[in-house]
Amino acid sequence: MTRAPCRPCNPRQLSLARRLFPVYPVYMTSVHSISLGCPKNRVDTEHCLGLLQALLETAGDSLRLVDAPEKAALVLINTCSFIAPAVQESVRTLLECIDRIQQLPEAERPLLAVAGCLVGRYGQKTLAPDLPEVDLFLPGAELAAWPLLLHAALRRKAARSGASPAALPARYPLEAPAYPGPLRLLSTGPSYAWLKISEGCRHSCSFCAIPAIRGPLRSVPADLLLQEAKLLLQQTRELILVAQDLTAWGADLGLKHGLISLLERLLPLPGLDRLRLMYLYPAGLSTELLRFLQQAGPPFVPYFDVPLQHASPPLLVRMGRPFAKEPERIVGRIRSFFPEAALRTSIITGFPGENEEDFELLLNFVQQSRFHHLGVFTYHAEEGTEAASMPGHVPEKKKVLRKERLLALQKEISAAILEQYQGRRMELLVDAAHAEWPGLHVARTWFQAPEVDGVTYVSGPGVVPGTLVTAEITESSDYDLVALTDA
Repeated sequence: MTRAPCRPCNPRQLSLARRLFPVYPVYMTSVHSISLGCPKNRVDTEHCLGLLQALLETAGDSLRLVDAPEKAALVLINTCSFIAPAVQESVRTLLECIDRIQQLPEAERPLLAVAGCLVGRYGQKTLAPDLPEVDLFLPGAELAAWPLLLHAALRRKAARSGASPAALPARYPLEAPAYPGPLRLLSTGPSYAWLKISEGCRHSCSFCAIPAIRGPLRSVPADLLLQEAKLLLQQTRELILVAQDLTAWGADLGLKHGLISLLERLLPLPGLDRLRLMYLYPAGLSTELLRFLQQAGPPFVPYFDVPLQHASPPLLVRMGRPFAKEPERIVGRIRSFFPEAALRTSIITGFPGENEEDFELLLNFVQQSRFHHLGVFTYHAEEGTEAASMPGHVPEKKKVLRKERLLALQKEISAAILEQYQGRRMELLVDAAHAEWPGLHVARTWFQAPEVDGVTYVSGPGVVPGTLVTAEITESSDYDLVALTDA
């Protein structure tokens, strides 16, 4: 969580915190936070830190983020376990952090809390025997309680050291709210923020462990999302809606066109310059939704992140995808409403049963579809999923070679698409100053999402993080652009 300096809660946030939480003085407040995996995890971490900060500020204290575990009173690691490499990264990050902490004298070691999907997938009983150094395990199912549990654990640790007030509550006199609330400690700078609109998933794709880890679909009520969005727009200009499947929002609330009704309330918000939708389940891209988005216009940007996973009908059936015979129709439907739309998708190579014919069909599909952005992943057999026990597993070397062929093709497509923008004047949202080149900034066009796509490097007068500038595209590469504002 070191992407950008975090700002203190504003008065409205503090007022809300005082209504939600009791006020107790707290001793230790320096925090080192690591958030792994997807933006949804980042939002969870920001919620947790925002609520913890509010607890501290109501007591006249403050939360101070530090850049190393050795400097912290609390180390919070929010883990990912979506696929095997994510599990490996989470474990590696955790063990590296433990090694650094163990170099400190015992009295100076921070409280170590491990949160999120790794805990949700394997459970404390499985993890604790191998990780005795971890003080607190926080599963995703208890997300709203994380700040309370951390706050209480910090107080207990301070009490044992004799450094905190003597009068300590045995436990908090209220239950955590069902939803974390709108409080956030943003780590993404002044240009954009993620808005997670639901938790869990209602689908049953044969390769995916998310429903087992995160549970069933649980939509965040619209009133709470609106409140959170308004607070975010006091600090940022672009909202990016994320969920396991955006198009499913409201289905568990009995809403037929839930996402449309939510967007009707979000799009008119003051200060919203861009609204981006990430992870639109293909089967949910109905004519009604596309027509609504077409008529809505700005601040909606015609950027569609649609995880197709493959193009071969037999494989899509085995994957449990409900649009098994029509991936081309999904792409065609979007472009019938938005001819110039930027499309992003993700592809899995080496799914059980994938043969050369399936892969050639996939290559042709990618060639014809001309995606702006393409993510490619090799298949991993995840424990507990239906696909893990399917016959026809593809050798690892072949999976990787297929991935490399797809990425090589996409590199050519991306370079050709970006070359078409040379000489155009475009509006750019400036994210941050370049870390190494003074005067150069990292920005994004409407068709570049943060953290997953290429960027536009821009320089010239008026370029400041968090601002929209108009600049001429002067160069293009395989994935990035270079631009210059007017003198």
